[in-house]
Amino acid sequence: MKLLIVEDEYLARAELSHLLKKDERVSDVLEADSIAEATKLLLSNDIAIAYLDIHLSDESGMDLADMLMGIPNPPVIVFATAYDHYAIQAFEKNATDYILKPFEEKRVQQSLDKAIDQLKSTPMPAAPLDTVPVSADDKIHILKINSIEVIEAVQGKTVIQTGSKTYESTETLLYWEEKTAHHAFMRVHRSYIINLDKIREIEPWFNTTYQVTMTSGQKVPVSRSYIKVFRKKLGL
Repeated sequence: MKLLIVEDEYLARAELSHLLKKDERVSDVLEADSIAEATKLLLSNDIAIAYLDIHLSDESGMDLADMLMGIPNPPVIVFATAYDHYAIQAFEKNATDYILKPFEEKRVQQSLDKAIDQLKSTPMPAAPLDTVPVSADDKIHILKINSIEVIEAVQGKTVIQTGSKTYESTETLLYWEEKTAHHAFMRVHRSYIINLDKIREIEPWFNTTYQVTMTSGQKVPVSRSYIKVFRKKLGL
């Protein structure tokens, strides 16, 4: 079970991490000192429990909690802070517990037990989700998977095109191939994944390949490596 600590004070972060790692149920404790770093870790890891500080330099852990409440299968939230007067606000964010600095081992263990009990009582989804979280502009955007037209690898990043908007992700194209595997998506080129339901036109291209035009007008090449599977999927 992976945990995440979002805390901008190194000593507090290290102490909390040390205490949490004592529990054999914890496989890893990831650490972030900002919301931007936290969102990257949340999108690339299966985080079960997130320990959030409220004051993060010029940011607020409350804002991150709001983001988490909007994503599919969010981690259980525990606030870990020096300020007890935020307790009511914390529980309004669906926090499972609220622990104060300096951290006491017994209290940290109680918060972990409570969070794990909350995880056990949360039903797992029965079917693949039809939304996907995308980190952009230090926010987590929740996109309908079927709204995505093209996912393109560009200079170490992936660009997600929905037709009306474009989002940049630091995740690999392989990551997005796995995320869209249960939907009408296909990798058609080493740099492109497309939504087969969003194809408007298909035309022959160089060396027995194809070029497809998406509903937005974007043109995408289908390379020779993927032609056979592409033709089979579309009945060509």
